[in-house]
Amino acid sequence: MQFCSACGHPVELRIPPGDNRERHVCTHCGTIHYQNPRNVLGTVPVWGDQVLLCKRAIEPRLGYWTLPAGFMEIGETTSQAAARETLEEAGAVVEVGALFSLLNVPHVNQVHIFYLAQMREPQFAAGEESLEVALFSEDDIPWDDIAFPTVAKTLRFFFEDRRAGAFGVHLEAPQDTAVALPGAPVPSLPVHTAHTEDILTPMLRV
Repeated sequence: MQFCSACGHPVELRIPPGDNRERHVCTHCGTIHYQNPRNVLGTVPVWGDQVLLCKRAIEPRLGYWTLPAGFMEIGETTSQAAARETLEEAGAVVEVGALFSLLNVPHVNQVHIFYLAQMREPQFAAGEESLEVALFSEDDIPWDDIAFPTVAKTLRFFFEDRRAGAFGVHLEAPQDTAVALPGAPVPSLPVHTAHTEDILTPMLRV
């Protein structure tokens, strides 16, 4: 960042009073410009024993398969963002269920969040950011052509939970905190709400 969006004057990196890290601070009006991680929201859309995936039409990872997901917009909730991205990228209307995975991607300043979702009908179509959209059973997932590690992890969590007969919330272990043991997994947190059970019952009948 070079110029202040409030007054147009140059900004410089410095630690503001009461802060503990460098921020872009305007040299004229004093506005502090905070930069925060971006939330990527998506779903695991399910129809019967299959999951809906999209082949990306844009970079990064053009031509690779992914779950429908994208950046959260101002003025919407996380579940609304997940449903919107599923409709935009995969042309699928879903009933959003429980939070399923929350995975940190600090090297690109992102947090990837996926919800379980039940497709209302087996209708879908490629959006502007997708080359192709298709339903896959577990045996047919193109694992070598999955676009992002967070998507591969979320898919593996889903199929493992489905075989176990219960879905949880999956979090990655913190790697850089004093209380965390390096490489120690964080156990999944079970979800027991009636709403979640109603939404997920069809996903377990495979």
